[in-house]
Amino acid sequence: MQLSIIIPVYNSSKIIPLLVKKIKSNISKKIKKYEIIMINDASKDNSWDIIKKISKFNKSIKGINLKRNFGQHTAIFVGLKFAKGRKIITMDDDMQHSPNYILKIYNALDENDLCYSIYTKRQHGFLKNFISYINNLLASILFNKSIKVYLSSYRGFRSNIKTNVLKYSGGLIFIDSLLLKNSKKIGLVKVKHEKRHSGQSTYNIKALFSLWFDMIISYHFLPIRIGSFVGAIATFFVLIIKFSSINKLKKFEIKSKTF
Repeated sequence: MQLSIIIPVYNSSKIIPLLVKKIKSNISKKIKKYEIIMINDASKDNSWDIIKKISKFNKSIKGINLKRNFGQHTAIFVGLKFAKGRKIITMDDDMQHSPNYILKIYNALDENDLCYSIYTKRQHGFLKNFISYINNLLASILFNKSIKVYLSSYRGFRSNIKTNVLKYSGGLIFIDSLLLKNSKKIGLVKVKHEKRHSGQSTYNIKALFSLWFDMIISYHFLPIRIGSFVGAIATFFVLIIKFSSINKLKKFEIKSKTF
């Protein structure tokens, strides 16, 4: 298998058919052996029905239905457990990650362990852009990465990186910290951030702050030093949200699959 594309899905029933069509039209001529793994994260609409219907007519489409909502990072982790491609690309389900750049990310992995996309212009409101900037700044401090490396969910990495990521056995999953920990060479690909195809984003301000907290308490990578300023802040947040994160620490559960 040359490529595995992993897509967490949440309330995107109207977008899924077009997304799959665009992906296939962009890669089928260059990549013959690929799979598209769609993880339904307990959508409230009929996204799972659409995934099942599409997978019946296309063996390259694989669907996983989670028992409840676990969040994007856990959904991706579940998808990785079933990915067979030598290269893996993750992307969102709302068409803001244009399939036009899949091959560009795929080719960049010839020379890199991990490759992140860089948006030339973000299609978000001021507040969401501002919080995303803060997230990136904080991640640069915590994970000792270049601030130029934006932790976009439109990313690619090699299968050996996936193998190491799947060795993680903790409860709370923050995919990017696992990827950064296991990657030596990181590439960047410029992409255009498209407008959402339909509907409204389900990723609200509360979810953005939740992601920030997850980043801080991803203890498997973060070297907390109590004597440092950052360490003190991180420790404070750990104590504050330790008990509010109980649900996130539960292991994921798969309700059904199409394969």
